[in-house]
Amino acid sequence: MAFDPPYASPRSVTVFFERRELDRLLSLYGRMVAAGEWRDYGIDGLAEAAVFSVFKRASEAPLYRIEKRPSLARRQGAWAVIGHGGLVLRRGHDLEQVLRFFDRGRFKVVD
Repeated sequence: MAFDPPYASPRSVTVFFERRELDRLLSLYGRMVAAGEWRDYGIDGLAEAAVFSVFKRASEAPLYRIEKRPSLARRQGAWAVIGHGGLVLRRGHDLEQVLRFFDRGRFKVVD
């Protein structure tokens, strides 16, 4: 008789990033750390979303949250960049398109 642990119930499916998505997020994170913009990150796998949070300091609230919500894939798009305070800054169907938000000229290293 097989024993299924309580945390492996079919109702508790956790949304998480695929390897390709996580590689892209960590690549962006590395670039922003090198520019001195970000210092820490956190990853959460929840029942309704996967969240990649970035911080200027680990003791503060996240600067940005990059969320993957599969339930919104057909409507607004599964991907979103959410700023400090919960403001949705960019939303879309494709991760690359949403991450272009960080490619704009607003992030420059100043001496």
